[in-house]
Amino acid sequence: MKRIVIAITGASAMQLGERSIQLLLENDKSVDLILSKGAYEVAKSERNINIPVEPKAQSEFWRNKLRVESGDLNCYRWNDHSASIASGSHKTKGMVIVPCSMGTLGRIASGFSLDLIERCADVHLKENRPLIISPRESPFNLIHIENIKRVATAGAIIVPPIPAWYTNPKSIEDIIDFIVVRLFDSLGEDLDNIKRWVGPNK
Repeated sequence: MKRIVIAITGASAMQLGERSIQLLLENDKSVDLILSKGAYEVAKSERNINIPVEPKAQSEFWRNKLRVESGDLNCYRWNDHSASIASGSHKTKGMVIVPCSMGTLGRIASGFSLDLIERCADVHLKENRPLIISPRESPFNLIHIENIKRVATAGAIIVPPIPAWYTNPKSIEDIIDFIVVRLFDSLGEDLDNIKRWVGPNK
């Protein structure tokens, strides 16, 4: 089974990345996970969560927090450039960056890889594999828009974390699930254990 790379950067809305991990593992998928250095800081400031940096400890942390035993999860340090996922010879189904900061997006757009997330994104573009980017910023300035255009032209799929009200969400969790489903629809992943919109109630 080809693996899916999930990257969480230091932008607000880490809950989207967390729910992505949970749903993939519940669906018995294989996940390679990278958190940027900034993501650890956001977890502390926004959610009062201390996520371990050491890969094995982090894998145990996520399994305990998400209460999931299925699937396969490998965690990587943000600066581990020797990781297998930094090479095009490491086969993956695709990569999802959620949420994606404007700094990360800008470096991907310029081909300038400072950390493992940016290197993996570069690998997916050069290998013509799916790269799904969920940029989290508002409002966009012209530089942001130009960077989005540049990565889209290079082959990335841009899926902003925009909620839908036609689904009549009853909770924040409903909104998060809608956004995550749309992310993985773009990757061709059908996720079970999640309610999908099937049309207006008659």
